[in-house]
Amino acid sequence: MESRFWVQCCPDIELGGYMKDETTGQEDAAQDAEACAEALESLDRLSLDEVAFDDSSVDVQDEPEIEAQPDDRDAKDDGAAPAEDEAGHEESECEADGQPGSDTSEETILLDNLPAEDSLTRELPGLGSAPAVDETIAMGDIPLPSVPSAREAEVRHRKMSPKRRNLMVAGVVAVVLVAGGAGYAAWNGYRQEQAAVVAANAHTMMSVQIGVHAAGLDCSTGSKIPVQVSGQDSDGSSVSETLYVDEHGRGIKLLPGDYTFSIAASPIAADGTIYTVPTTKAQVTVKSDGQDLSAQATFKLKVPSADTVTDDQIDAAAKYAEEGGVNSAAVAKVLQQAATARRDTATNAVSSRKAQAARDADARHKATDLYQLDIPVEWYGKVATWQNGNTLCIYLDGDTNTPLVTLVAVRDGETFTPDDGDTVLGTVSLGNGYTVYASGPVYPYVIPQTVNGHTQNPVSTYPMDTAIELVELTTGNRYTYSQIKNDLVGKDGNADAATKLETDYLAQILLPSIKAQD
Repeated sequence: MESRFWVQCCPDIELGGYMKDETTGQEDAAQDAEACAEALESLDRLSLDEVAFDDSSVDVQDEPEIEAQPDDRDAKDDGAAPAEDEAGHEESECEADGQPGSDTSEETILLDNLPAEDSLTRELPGLGSAPAVDETIAMGDIPLPSVPSAREAEVRHRKMSPKRRNLMVAGVVAVVLVAGGAGYAAWNGYRQEQAAVVAANAHTMMSVQIGVHAAGLDCSTGSKIPVQVSGQDSDGSSVSETLYVDEHGRGIKLLPGDYTFSIAASPIAADGTIYTVPTTKAQVTVKSDGQDLSAQATFKLKVPSADTVTDDQIDAAAKYAEEGGVNSAAVAKVLQQAATARRDTATNAVSSRKAQAARDADARHKATDLYQLDIPVEWYGKVATWQNGNTLCIYLDGDTNTPLVTLVAVRDGETFTPDDGDTVLGTVSLGNGYTVYASGPVYPYVIPQTVNGHTQNPVSTYPMDTAIELVELTTGNRYTYSQIKNDLVGKDGNADAATKLETDYLAQILLPSIKAQD
């Protein structure tokens, strides 16, 4: 089968053949032909060598190049009629091939019936000449249309009929309107999409985190912290509910809105610890998922003394634990029992301490016919006493020969003389006609002097442990033994400085407790 190559330049014209139209002088046909000519002028020259043909079906003859004919309008101006000559030539060729002419005075000449150059370069009727074709161009290598120069564009614009210009302007305006409408539609669609996202978020539960501090609380073994939430969500609906958070403040989910947070009750730790519920409230605004509200809502739950926890506090904590703080009512019951047991143990311990303190106070309390007193707590368990009438001696426990202080009641106006080696360390007026005199050795002076061998008493009289203890008991251990020996009293001894140390201390812990007997 013969191969045939057809190239179209416009809807009514085929490249490789020529259209004959007796009405080429009419205005509409001229405008259409001009449009096609402009399209052809934008093409680069083509080469037949680069167009692929089947050698068996196409026989290209070397023919002399036919000079391109001028534009049909120019031909008319010169008074020539090339269209008619070409028409006659085409008719003769058709007759030579034995093919009758078309009734419409139009016929298509196949490429294999024309010379190679003539098939691509002969003048189209009413269009001027087609661009010369380079024989080296092949199908698929046709270059892109060239861009007309400014002068060419101006010339074409002048040649363009008003009707066609108006159509082009209308087309451009239509394109602009379509593009503008598309842009507005895209922007409007984007806004609607964003509004849809906002609307969807307004109806989406948001997880938020608050700040909580509860020492020793582990919600995986104890109960969670109940948080009372009240306020209004983004739909305008009122909210009042109890939500639960763990020890990290996580667990609250709410719609966007404005809320008030407060702690509803104490959680219960695994060991039964009940916490003091803070009375503070926090105003917050929920906006987005994963929002950290610790800066606006932080609650500190302190651990009170277990013996001060009441049954009402335990019951409230157990109620909230059962309603959502733990997985089941059974777990809540176990935690409630742990809280009760912890409170009861603490209460019993306090009671025991109070009873012991009362016994100790009774043991420390001493009385004669004229006065009474309490042995200082600092001395309790380290001293003992003996009593003779209105005379009371407090001595080192286990050593009656080492008195700390001796108390004697003397009628007002009478003279008191302490035992040999003792010093009056203070006096207390009973207000009932008697005065109590406190006297004894000045151990902060005697001990350093004895250890240093500056007294008649041998060093063995006061072993170092005893010496240190006597100094501590008479000065309240406000200073170390080395300080008293080397600095406050000195190696040479200073009785006045040592005496002041002891009298100042006794005036604080012993003398204020001496009262007249009821």
